[in-house]
Amino acid sequence: MKRFFVAFFISISLCLSQETSLFPTDLAVESFDGVKIHGTYLESNSDKLTIIVAGSGPTDRDGNNPLYKNNSLKMLAEALYEQDISSFRYDKRGIGASVKGVMSEDLLMFDDYINDLGSIINFFKKTPKYNQIIVIGHSEGSLISSIAFQKYSYDKFVSIAGTSVDILSTIRNQLLNQPEFIQNMTNPIIDKLQLGQTVDSVPPMLNSLFRASVQPFLINMASYEPIKQFSKINIPILIIQGTNDVQVSVQDAISLDNASPNSEMYIIEGMNHIFKQASSNRLENIKTYSDPTLEVNKDMVNKVVQFVRKE
Repeated sequence: MKRFFVAFFISISLCLSQETSLFPTDLAVESFDGVKIHGTYLESNSDKLTIIVAGSGPTDRDGNNPLYKNNSLKMLAEALYEQDISSFRYDKRGIGASVKGVMSEDLLMFDDYINDLGSIINFFKKTPKYNQIIVIGHSEGSLISSIAFQKYSYDKFVSIAGTSVDILSTIRNQLLNQPEFIQNMTNPIIDKLQLGQTVDSVPPMLNSLFRASVQPFLINMASYEPIKQFSKINIPILIIQGTNDVQVSVQDAISLDNASPNSEMYIIEGMNHIFKQASSNRLENIKTYSDPTLEVNKDMVNKVVQFVRKE
């Protein structure tokens, strides 16, 4: 099953051990409805665990999808492990090894993602090893994480490249750099979806965004406003944004930061949407999405480590 892009480029279950893993462990967590969510568990000696939530589209636990391989989330997890911080990163329902969690695309709801994360949080809460659980949400994962806190509390929240507006408004904004005829086709569709109504006929060239089977998901997701969700969070929040992100802007980070009295914001010069240093030129920037040899930004890693360790 394939998931849509937000933009035009747009195992077995086991018990947790008290011993430190020498190698990544494949771990499947049973979600609220019995679906197994598969991920990679890197266990260090630390009493702090980070849960890494991937972004939109068919993005897997490593930050990759069928079109782009960059290993951004894998690199982040491994960099945290080098600093003695445990992590669990996972394939969201319907993606990667968790593909069996969705029998039909039109049955997938955004709320499923929220409850899947909640099931993972609760799973790790049951082990006495971890005194703190820190959720790191990237892009769409930022919104998932911010909503999940209200139902399944955790201790700290890192939002990386999170948008400040709802998904349909985000799509509308991201299409502003497309030809006018594209916008003329998409705007009426977005207008109707924002009213909670599905669209019967979608031009074939827009199927990747608005095909009938993903419209219920979009309507469900669009019912959540990121700024409103951030305003409800009463734990420490770190908001990270790169200046060369061609999908999410610095203004998004500022808006999220302004929404919460518990947040701090860190802007990284030259970092793009997948944590890599990149040109401000859009075409050159997008080339980094399929270059797994580029390391993730060290300033970002250091800031996350500092935030996680802070008492």
